[in-house]
Amino acid sequence: MNFFEAVVMGLIQALTEFLPVSSSAHLRIFGELIGSNDPGAAFTAITQIGTEAAVLLYFRRDIKRICIQWWLSIRGDHGTDWRSRMGAHDHDAAMGWYIGLGSIPIVVLGLLLEDWIDTSFRNLYITALMLAVFGIFLGLADKYGQHERTLNELTPKHAVLFGFAQAMALIPGVSRSGGTITAGLLMGYTREAAARYSFLLAIPAVLGSGFYKLAKAAAADPVPGAPGAFATLVATLVSFFVGYLVIIAFLRIVSTFSYKPFVLYRLVLAAAVVVFLLAGILQPMGVVA
Repeated sequence: MNFFEAVVMGLIQALTEFLPVSSSAHLRIFGELIGSNDPGAAFTAITQIGTEAAVLLYFRRDIKRICIQWWLSIRGDHGTDWRSRMGAHDHDAAMGWYIGLGSIPIVVLGLLLEDWIDTSFRNLYITALMLAVFGIFLGLADKYGQHERTLNELTPKHAVLFGFAQAMALIPGVSRSGGTITAGLLMGYTREAAARYSFLLAIPAVLGSGFYKLAKAAAADPVPGAPGAFATLVATLVSFFVGYLVIIAFLRIVSTFSYKPFVLYRLVLAAAVVVFLLAGILQPMGVVA
C-alpha cells in the first residue's frame, strides 16, 4: 500500500466509521478495488484508533463527566449502599456502568471468533448479504420505532441489548453504528440518543481491538502483502482529522433527517458488490493480509 492508497483508505475509514454503512466493509471492498487487495482485519482495527481518537476529542467533556461521576459513585460519594455505588442516583455514573456492561458481548465474542473475523467473515458474499439485510433492518427500525426514549431512560437490559447489537459488527457489512442505532430505534430511543450512545459504547471496544491488533502486529513477523507501518500510520492520522468533521455532520443530520438515504446506499452497494463478484472484478476472499 503506497502513500496515496493509504490516504484514500484513511478517508474511507473516516467517512464510513460513524455512518451506519460499515467501515470494515468499505475498507474490504475498496482496498481490493484500488489495487491494495484486502488490507486485513488488523489494518481495519488499527486505523479505527484514529476515528475513535476523534470521538474522544469530540465527547471529551461527556467522557470526563462520566468517568468522574462513575468513580465518585464507586467511592461512595452518592451513597454507600450497593445501588448508589452502581449509579442509581446519578445518570453519568450509571452511564459508566452501562458502557462497561454493553462492552462485554463484543469483547467475549471478538476473542472467541477472532480466527473467523480475520478470515471467513471477510468473504464478500457475506459482506454483501449483511449490507442488505441490516440495511433493511435499519430502515424498518427507523420507520416503526417510537423515537421517544432519551439516554436518561437507559437500563441495564437495554445496555446489554445495545452491546449484542454492537457485537454483530464483527462481521463486515453489519456496521457498528448501524447495529447499535438499529437496536436503539427498535427499543424506542430517539435517533440522536441512539447515535450518541453508539459513539460512547464504541470507545472501549474499538480502542481495545485496535491496540490489541497493534500489539500483535508489532510482535509478529511482517505478513507478505499486508500494509506497512507507514501506510497504516498515514491512514490512521487521516481517519482522525476527517473523522472529527464527520461526527459533527452526522449528529446534525440524524437530528433532522431519517436514515432512508443510508438504507438505500447499503442496498445499492450490496448489489454492486455481487455484480463485481460475478464479473470477477472482486474476489470473495481476496488476499487476506
